[in-house]
Amino acid sequence: MSALEWFAHKPLGDGIFWIQERFYESGNRANIWLVRGSQRDVVIDAGLGLRSLPDYLRAAGLLAPAEGAGERPLLAVATHVHFDHSGGLQHFEEVAVHSAEAAALLRGDNYEAVTWLWEREVARPPRPGWRARQFRVPPVRPTRLLQEGDVISLGDRQLTVMHMPGHSRGSICLHDKDRKILFSGDVVYDGSMIDWLPYSRVSDYVASCQRLMELVDRGLVEKVLTGHFNIFGAERLYRLASNYIAQAGVCHKISTCAMRSLASIALRITNSRVTS
Repeated sequence: MSALEWFAHKPLGDGIFWIQERFYESGNRANIWLVRGSQRDVVIDAGLGLRSLPDYLRAAGLLAPAEGAGERPLLAVATHVHFDHSGGLQHFEEVAVHSAEAAALLRGDNYEAVTWLWEREVARPPRPGWRARQFRVPPVRPTRLLQEGDVISLGDRQLTVMHMPGHSRGSICLHDKDRKILFSGDVVYDGSMIDWLPYSRVSDYVASCQRLMELVDRGLVEKVLTGHFNIFGAERLYRLASNYIAQAGVCHKISTCAMRSLASIALRITNSRVTS
């Protein structure tokens, strides 16, 4: 299967494209965002990597330069290193990730990447003989390490890095302040927030949700382009963040701790089988 078949996209206007992996039929299917700038293009999250995303972008004409200009540099930014967001980083020459997860990406740590792919989730195999149990996030050397407050310049637009741990230790959002757009990764989306994976932490998540609410209170976000499911506005962002804080009490922390232990055991067993 070609990259052109594997992916599909939808233009949202203002140089933003929403990209998905057509045949990965799972709640874990991540949204991929292409943001085009006057001097640089940025891909936010890269999917599983079963087909080459840069090949798709070029074949679909999404990186076509203005007449007489050369192709702009292309940077892939991972909002975090979980497998559904980082598997495709292997196909990019320039890769950025938060420094807290850079070592995991470099060593191909599929425990921290929570690699968990089922055969039934892939409706059409990307190539003959492919098997989900063979899937691994390969080691990738980041070319840029991100920190809180860093700015990724695209020329005519700037994306500010917001370190928002909780879902993972290196989770980030990217904030386009001028357009009041938040690329939220898995920090928040229109579903249950997952805080029971390896390196998840409830107290960090509460602090991150407080920051999200402050963005809304200050009128700095009007649209949220999420890591999964549909986009939404400021009111929904505030409600999701405040609801998480309200339910993150002692009982929730105890149940989360138990779930994290079970998930950790399952991931270690699964990844040991793949390796052996």
